[in-house]
Amino acid sequence: MSETANRKEDRSAAGMADDGFAALLEAERRPAPKESFAPALLDRQSISEQVANRILAMIKSGNLKSGDRLPTEQQMCIAFGISRPPLREALKALTLMGVLESRQGGRYTVTDLSPSRLVAPFSVMLSVTEYDVHEHFEARAVVDLALVRMCTERAVPEMRKRILDLARDGRAFHHDPVAFRLLDIEFHQAINIGAGNEMLQALAQGLYDVALDVRRLASTVPGTIEISVRQHCDVAEAIMDDDAEAAVVAYRAHLEHVRDTTIQSMNKVRS
Repeated sequence: MSETANRKEDRSAAGMADDGFAALLEAERRPAPKESFAPALLDRQSISEQVANRILAMIKSGNLKSGDRLPTEQQMCIAFGISRPPLREALKALTLMGVLESRQGGRYTVTDLSPSRLVAPFSVMLSVTEYDVHEHFEARAVVDLALVRMCTERAVPEMRKRILDLARDGRAFHHDPVAFRLLDIEFHQAINIGAGNEMLQALAQGLYDVALDVRRLASTVPGTIEISVRQHCDVAEAIMDDDAEAAVVAYRAHLEHVRDTTIQSMNKVRS
């Protein structure tokens, strides 16, 4: 082959490489389609995987017990901020794992899977017998109040709106403790994510998971959920207004309410 032909072939190959690189760059620049879910969650997991892990974490922490009926699909879609297809994928996966079962009426129920096997890896402190409720909520106040202040100062508009929507959506769950507990987790996690500090977020989640078995009982006491929902709205509205001081005051009142109802439930269990 002549030198001229070789040069033409080299230029042709280079042109094809440039075209391929340009196409790859263009594809990279195009925004990926997004599903409506908590904006700062890990992109590596599919939405259905994230939802399945959330539900599984509630079971592992004791927030959901054997025999509990999950909320309706509509309620769970509201709580998680997603559409039905990924929710159904998550429920199907958990059913195949034997964690959930579908009963008549379409509502899913937590199976008789032993909670002891699920709890151990997640909530070490749940097994502590000498639980000090005051120490627990003192720790929560230090971490959570810092996070709500940071959230008010840092959260993007989309996250602020999600926090407000979750707070207001709680009004539909006054008489459904299981649905409210699911929504409650999403509300608090949205604030933690909005703060933009992953280490504090992890600490807050660990503290949230302590003594959930007792707080689970507290959520069934008439009037408890209504108060929590009003307090959630106070916190969310302060965040929307960029009022960090008001958000901290409202969140502190909410923590005190949760602490007091936890103490009341503990006293009932002991009596």
